[in-house]
Amino acid sequence: MIELFARPLADAFMQVGVYVAVMVALFGWLRWRYGDRVTDHLTLRPRLGPLVGAVLGVSPGCGGAIILMPLYARGKVSFGTVVAALAATMGDSSWVVIAADPVFALRIHALLFAVGLVTGYTVDLLGIDPANALPGRTRRSSRRRTAVPGYGASDPVPAYGASVPTGAASACPAARAGTDDRAGTPVARPASATLAVALPAGAEPGRPAGMSLVFWGLTMPAFLVSVPVVFHAVDQRRLTGALGGVDPYLALGCCGTLVALLIFAAGRGRFADDTVATASPSTRREALRHSAHEASFITVWVAVAYLGWQILSTTTGFDGSQLAFAGAAGVLVGALIGLIPGCAVQIVFTGIFVTGGLPVTTLVANAISQDGDALIPLAALRRRAAATATVITTVPALLVGLGLLVLLR
Repeated sequence: MIELFARPLADAFMQVGVYVAVMVALFGWLRWRYGDRVTDHLTLRPRLGPLVGAVLGVSPGCGGAIILMPLYARGKVSFGTVVAALAATMGDSSWVVIAADPVFALRIHALLFAVGLVTGYTVDLLGIDPANALPGRTRRSSRRRTAVPGYGASDPVPAYGASVPTGAASACPAARAGTDDRAGTPVARPASATLAVALPAGAEPGRPAGMSLVFWGLTMPAFLVSVPVVFHAVDQRRLTGALGGVDPYLALGCCGTLVALLIFAAGRGRFADDTVATASPSTRREALRHSAHEASFITVWVAVAYLGWQILSTTTGFDGSQLAFAGAAGVLVGALIGLIPGCAVQIVFTGIFVTGGLPVTTLVANAISQDGDALIPLAALRRRAAATATVITTVPALLVGLGLLVLLR
C-alpha cells in the first residue's frame, strides 16, 4: 500500500514540489523587485515586441505572458507580441520538466523561445490583429463612443486603470464589468474597486497566511532531504535507520502534498492563481503567498498524475506503449490537448511524460500549443483575439512536432 499510494504522493512533493517552490519563489521575488521595467521599455520600442514577448513567455510559469495581455488590449503591444508569448510559454507545466530534468528543460525552452519568436514576427509581418488593438487600426465600432453616465457623448472613455465616477459606474453595466459591451473597449471601475480581468468574480478567495507559513516550513527541510536522496548522494535506507526507522523522504513528502492539497482546497479548487495583479506582486509577503499557492497547485496535479499512473500501471500492467501517443497521432493529440485553456490538464500531461508515458515529440507539440493561464485574461479582454491566438499557436505545434518526428527517426 505504501508503494501504491504513499510513494507517488511523496514523490510529487519531493521530486517536483520542493524544486518548483524554490524556483517560483525566486521568480516571484524578481517580479516584486523589478516590476514592469521590461514592459515599460517594450511600449517605447514596439518593433522589439515579439522578441520581448518570447522572452516573457519562455520564463517558467504564466506570469510573464499574463502581463502582456492588458497591454495588448490597450494597444500598447502588437498581436504578434501576444502570439510570441503564448507560443513560447509552457505555463506551469514548465516547472515539472525543470524539476525532473533541468538539461532537457533548457533544450525544450530554447526551442519554445525560437518558435515563439518566429511565430510572433510572422504574425506581425502578415498584419494579423483580430482585435485591431493598435492605434490606426481601430475597429469602426470602437470609434463610436459609448455613452457612459457622467460623461458627455464626445468625452473620451477613461483609459484602462483610470477611475470612473461612482454614480457612472453604478449606472453602467459595462463599467461594472470592466469592458464596453459593444466595442469591447476596457472601461475602468471606480477608484474603490480593483480591476480584475483575468478571472471571474470571486477568484481571489482569502487564504490563511498560516497555510503558506506551514508550506514553507515543510519545504525547507524537505529540500535538504530531497537533494541528496534524489541525486543519490546518500543511501535512503541509511538515512531511515539513523532516524530510528522513520523515512524522512516519505514523511516529509506525504505531509508536503497534504499541505499543498489543503492550500489548493482553500483556493476553492481553482485551476490557477495567476492574474494580472499577482503577475507583479507589490510586496514580498504577497510574492511568497502566491508562490506557495502556485507550487501547491502544481504539486497537487503532479500528485494526481503520479498516483493515477502508479495505480494504472500496477493493477493493469499498462506502461503507455498501448496509447496512440507515438508518431503523427501523438503529435496531433499533444497539440489538441494544448488547446485546453489553463494549466491543470497540461501539468498532468507533462507528469505522464516525466513518468515515461509520452514520447518527446508529443510533449513538444503540447508545449507549443498550450497557452497556460495567460489565455484567460486575454479572453476576458478580447475574446476574438484569444480564440485566434490559440488556433495560431497550434500550427507551429503541429509543424515542429512532425518535423522532430522525422529528425528523430
